[in-house]
Amino acid sequence: MTDKDPLIQPDRGQPAVAIHLVDKDGLEQFLKDRLVPQRAALEAQKFKAEGFAHAIMPDGDGWSVAAGVAETARLSSWCLAKLALALPAGTYRLASGVPGPALLGWVTGQYKFERYVSEPSSEGPRVLLTSEPKAIPAALAQAEATALVRDLVNTPAEDMGPAQLEEQAELLAKRFGAQLRVTRGDALEQEYPMIHAVGRAAARSHAPRLIELEWGNPEHPRVAIVGKGVCFDSGGLDIKPPSGMLLMKKDMGGAAHALALAQLIMGENLPVRLHLLVPAVENAIAGNAFRPGDVLRSRAGISVEIGNTDAEGRLILGDALTRAGEDEPKLVIDFATLTGAARVAVGPDLPALFTRRDETARALLEAGEAVDDPCWRLPLFDGYREFLKSDIADINNAGSSGFAGASTAALFLDRFVPKGLDWAHFDTFAWRPAAKPGRPKGGDALGLRAAWRMLQERYGLG
Repeated sequence: MTDKDPLIQPDRGQPAVAIHLVDKDGLEQFLKDRLVPQRAALEAQKFKAEGFAHAIMPDGDGWSVAAGVAETARLSSWCLAKLALALPAGTYRLASGVPGPALLGWVTGQYKFERYVSEPSSEGPRVLLTSEPKAIPAALAQAEATALVRDLVNTPAEDMGPAQLEEQAELLAKRFGAQLRVTRGDALEQEYPMIHAVGRAAARSHAPRLIELEWGNPEHPRVAIVGKGVCFDSGGLDIKPPSGMLLMKKDMGGAAHALALAQLIMGENLPVRLHLLVPAVENAIAGNAFRPGDVLRSRAGISVEIGNTDAEGRLILGDALTRAGEDEPKLVIDFATLTGAARVAVGPDLPALFTRRDETARALLEAGEAVDDPCWRLPLFDGYREFLKSDIADINNAGSSGFAGASTAALFLDRFVPKGLDWAHFDTFAWRPAAKPGRPKGGDALGLRAAWRMLQERYGLG
C-alpha cells in the first residue's frame, strides 16, 4: 500500500492548502462569505455542497478547496476520502475544525495494491494535517489493519496459501512477543480431523494446518479470535463453476480479519489474554479429496456427514471453535467468508452477524454504527436445526431445505462452540465489488473495526 506514515501529520503551522467543509444547509452563508472571484469559481464548477463533491477556489496568491459533506457537525470516516485521490499531491488542512474520524478515510483512500504491477504509481502523497495529534496513532493503526486485510485478500492463492498465512502469524508473534503454535501433518489428522480432511488433497506446499497465537497476561479475560483460512476453494469434488471460482482467492478473508484484529489488540495492548486461531487449508481436488457422503469425525467428537464438499469452511471452523472453547474464553469471535446466502440477504457491504446473546449483538451493532463499519444481525433460529439432520451421523454439513443458508451455516458452527460461551460470528464478504470513497475495489475489511470498537469498550480502552 501507499506509505501511510506521512499521510496524516500534526499541524505545526506548516504551509498547506485550506479545505473548507460545506453542507447543503450552510451553502448559502458560505457563498455570502466568499469573495466575488471565489463565488464565480464555485458557480462555474456547479458546486452544490453535495457529499464527496469539491471545487477549487482562488485564494490570494494560491488556491483552496470547497468540499461538500453530509453534515459539517458530524464527519464520517469517508467524507474526505475522495479528496485524498482527487487532489494533487501536497499538504492540506481543514479551514476550521478537526478531521476526527475522517483521518481514517484519508489514509485508506490512498491505498494501492501494486505487488504485481511492473510500473507502480509515482504519484506523491496527499498529506492531511490535524491539530489533534493524539488522534493520529489510532487512525494509523486502524488503517494499517485495514491494509493488512486488503493485502492478504488481494494476493493470489499461489502466493497466499496456508504457509503464507503462517508466515503472517509468525511476523505478528515476533513483533509483539506472542507465542506461536502450528499443528500440521499426522498431529493435525489426529487432533483436528476435519481441518485435515478438507485440506489433505492440496499440494504439499499448501498443506493444511492450524495456526494458533497466544498473547497477553494470563490473568486478563481470555478472548478467542478465529478466522476461516480457506486459501483457495475449488469446491472440492462438488466443484464450483469457473465463475464461482474466480474470486476464491478471497476465501481466506476471515483469516485476514482475524490476523488484523489480533494486530490491533496487541498493538494497542488491550488488557486481554488473546487466543488467535486460523485453520488454514486449500480445498483442492485429487484422488485423496474428501467426498460427498463421507462421515468425518471432529475434534468435538461430533460425527459429520458430508452433504456438500463446497461447504468446507464450516468444517474447519468447527474444529477451530472446539479448540477455542477448551480454554473457556470469556468471548469468542469468528470471521468467515462463509455463505453466498448472506450476500443474497444483506448484500456485499454488510457482514451478517450472529450472536447467542442479545447484549453482545447490541454492542457490536452500536460499535459498527459509531465507526462507520455497519453489520446486520441475522437469526440463530433453533427451528432451523432440523435442516442439518443426517440419517447416519450426528449432523450434516449442508442444509437440506435450500432456505436460510446463512442461518443454517451459523447453526452448524454453534454445535461446536461449548454451551454457555459468549460467541459472535461474522459472515463477511471481505471484498468490494465496486469502489467507494476510501474503499477501493478488491479485498476489504468488513466488520473488523466494529469488532475492535466493541472490544475496546468492553475491555477498557473505549
